[in-house]
Amino acid sequence: MIAEGTLAPDFALPDHAGSTQRLSELRGKWVVLYFYPRDNTPLCTTQACGLRDMFPQFDTRNVVIFGISADSVQSHATFRRKYNLPFALLADVGAAVSTRYGVWKEKSLFGHRYMGIERTTFIIDPTGRVARIFPKVRVRGHADIVLKTLEELELGV
Repeated sequence: MIAEGTLAPDFALPDHAGSTQRLSELRGKWVVLYFYPRDNTPLCTTQACGLRDMFPQFDTRNVVIFGISADSVQSHATFRRKYNLPFALLADVGAAVSTRYGVWKEKSLFGHRYMGIERTTFIIDPTGRVARIFPKVRVRGHADIVLKTLEELELGV
């Protein structure tokens, strides 16, 4: 996994509408990248809706939020529309970006091993550096924690 204080790996990924989003084009803004396993699963939906519900507080701070999973553009479009998500969902089909960020890992469910995304959030500062990493995110209350951390980082606390 990458470390806090290092330059965040740049990427160019299609969003839910098929437009390409590049991290490097967001210099000068705070960015929240949250990597999640799959669209339309209970925990992923709870996480996305938590960020949706607090989106006005992020938006007034001019913070860009991207949700990233290995799901397709079409899956993201459906998920975003179904839950009225106001931020972009990026399709990392093939998991190249998830791998660069160190969140594509071997997982296990009922003895079955498979590769997937470990739920992780990164806060990227306006210079493009990783300001904070939240590994193995617990979904409930996470949006509050991210917003509070952003406030502290902006104040230099």
